[in-house]
Amino acid sequence: MNRKILVPLATALAAGAVAVGSGATFSSQTGNTISAVTTGTLEHTNSKNNAAIFTLDNMKPGDTVNGTVTLKNTGSLPASFSLTEVSSTNAFSNKAAPNAAVSNLSLSITDTGSGATVYSGNFGGLVDGTAVALGAGTWAPQEAHTYKFSVTLDSGATNVDQNKSAGAVYQWNSTQDTTPLVSNQ
Repeated sequence: MNRKILVPLATALAAGAVAVGSGATFSSQTGNTISAVTTGTLEHTNSKNNAAIFTLDNMKPGDTVNGTVTLKNTGSLPASFSLTEVSSTNAFSNKAAPNAAVSNLSLSITDTGSGATVYSGNFGGLVDGTAVALGAGTWAPQEAHTYKFSVTLDSGATNVDQNKSAGAVYQWNSTQDTTPLVSNQ
């Protein structure tokens, strides 16, 4: 009789042990910190912001006035740069034929680092309101360029150019590089 009780009891204990043991499972978890994106910045500085690049009173034939301005890409994005002559006046006379379209007052704008000419011609000859690219390609963040403006009154200017004046307002523009960036991480 003991055997009749022990066999079912042993079976019940074994089944209970299997049931309790079968509830245990392995598990694992992982996590990521916040995944995020942040926009870059498009900014630049102008060493003569809200100031004249050049001025000269009492100019006479043969005189040249030079002025420089340094632009720097202070943003975090690559950018292309351009110059716009916002408005201009030039009361100086033109040269005699065959150069009748050439003013006695000339302007040249040069990148002092590369030596590239941005403009060379009549003072006020840039098309007002039209941007002129400052080189090909984009400027990297923190890249800077210095531009030299040279204004010359031709040595052959005559009395007709006495007490004349000329002026121009310039604007510097930066535009983000539009090449899409794809980052695979």
